[in-house]
Amino acid sequence: MIKKIVFILLLLALGGSLFLYPNFKTIAAGIAILLFGMMMLEEGFKVFTKGPLQSLLKKATNKLYKSISAGALVTGLIQSSSLVTVITISFISAGLISLSGGIGLIFGANIGTTATAWLVAGFGLKINISALAMPMLVFGIIFSVQKKVSLKGLGNVLAGLGFFFLGIHFMKEGFDVFKDHIDLTQYAISGFKGVLVYTALGIIITTILQSSSATLALILTALAAGQIEYENALALAIGANVGTTITAVLGSLGSNIAGKRLAGAHFIFNVFTGVVALVFIYPLAQLVNTLSELAHIAATDYTLKLAMFHSIFNITGVIIMIPLIKTLERSLLKFFKDHKNKDIDEPKYLNEAVLKFPGSLISALMNESKYLYKNAVFEIVAHALNIHREDIKSDEKVKNIIKKSTKNLQTDVENLYYKKVKTIYGTIIRYAITAQNDLKLNKKEIIAISDIKIANRKMVEIIKDARELNKNINLSLDLDNTYMIKEYDGFRKKLTKVLRIIYLFRKSEDSEVYAKKLLQLKNDAKENIRQSNKSIDRLIRKNLIPVEMASSLFNDYTNVNDMIKKLIEVAELLYGQKDTLLDNDN
Repeated sequence: MIKKIVFILLLLALGGSLFLYPNFKTIAAGIAILLFGMMMLEEGFKVFTKGPLQSLLKKATNKLYKSISAGALVTGLIQSSSLVTVITISFISAGLISLSGGIGLIFGANIGTTATAWLVAGFGLKINISALAMPMLVFGIIFSVQKKVSLKGLGNVLAGLGFFFLGIHFMKEGFDVFKDHIDLTQYAISGFKGVLVYTALGIIITTILQSSSATLALILTALAAGQIEYENALALAIGANVGTTITAVLGSLGSNIAGKRLAGAHFIFNVFTGVVALVFIYPLAQLVNTLSELAHIAATDYTLKLAMFHSIFNITGVIIMIPLIKTLERSLLKFFKDHKNKDIDEPKYLNEAVLKFPGSLISALMNESKYLYKNAVFEIVAHALNIHREDIKSDEKVKNIIKKSTKNLQTDVENLYYKKVKTIYGTIIRYAITAQNDLKLNKKEIIAISDIKIANRKMVEIIKDARELNKNINLSLDLDNTYMIKEYDGFRKKLTKVLRIIYLFRKSEDSEVYAKKLLQLKNDAKENIRQSNKSIDRLIRKNLIPVEMASSLFNDYTNVNDMIKKLIEVAELLYGQKDTLLDNDN
């Protein structure tokens, strides 16, 4: 409700300004065109996020210097720190990158945003920018209406740049006309009081425009037109940097825990950098003057000096924060705790953030499925056999494990299914269907999602099979019939062997060896079904087991061999091939 009231008040204030100051219309239109251009740029670059952009951001986060460099490079290229932030949140949520890697990308993105100031100050305000914007718009629109996705993306990028430059042109023209009627420099405030006032104004403007780049473009065009004092412009730039955190914090309110942590890192970094810049504004301004002389920048070229100031205090902030990044990560993890229902296992990787991009969604679906197997299916099947997982993971011979594991573990398979499987399984299927219905997927992605759905359905079937088998295994423990016990111990031995090989298959670097063993076990399972009738007939014929127990034994023969095949098929689908969509090797 408050948001709606503020929005209405802003619209009324804007309408009143346009009515009272007709010359302000050109500036306002310039800001609107520039923001529209940035939106088109972002949409255009989203087309390329499925390929090289996502791959670069993911691969560049194994080292801090790489993640900072990648964040700066990508943000400077696409002129959108918000897109980099969205991708980063998506990747953290999907488990593709760590929080510290994401923080590095955000630090780099803050450096990358300084490219806007250099672009506007060194290029946009020095030439007839509209002459360059026009052909960009023409070719951009032509490409954007093409059916081919890559051409459409390129068209949006070109048109976005065209509108960006055209917006600067209108803003520059507007301020040139505006200064003939109103001299904004009369509202200049000198001294540290002015620094504080204009910093606050920069925060407010950025919160309204939802873009620090747009605020910087506005500051630079006003400065070039002589409508604001240089010292006040420096304070506005600091405010713009701090103001962008308001946007990030507001945007994170409805996001998942990864989004909140990253927004927290963004907020802390930008506020810290802003405070440092405020405290040392005059020494930094003097440093800019010294560097400007060395770079042969004219003493009166305040726009380039502002761009340099903006770069210096952002880079300084990164340098100061780098040694503190691990402390920052620990603090964020401690402050933003994941409050989940401890009785019911919930998804670890799937949330709204991963729906932004097919690549991150598929990786999240795959990681969630692997988590479901490792955390739930492996435990449920092992305990249904009355065997502990640590024994399966050990080097102890399987026959010795079976021999010592004679105690009923009182496993409630039904309860474990509801606690550990049902919610996660339902979420995986829901997200997979959402991806198939709502996202533009290529053939490879469609197959990947289909395989994930198949693997999850098989895992649920395995648990249902384990529930039935568990009942009869526990009954066999109470029998005096050694032949029945021997048969059920044989079932346990087969399944334990499969579980161990799957464990080694997903853990070993030389997975090919275990893949061959699994294939052989799957083929054996098919042959075992054909042999089961003969075995049961022999036991009945020799009166070694009661006839009434034969039907249960026959059903469990089929059940166990089906479980073996399904377990191996799940392992093949989840671990048998690398996720080449993003080279994910989790």
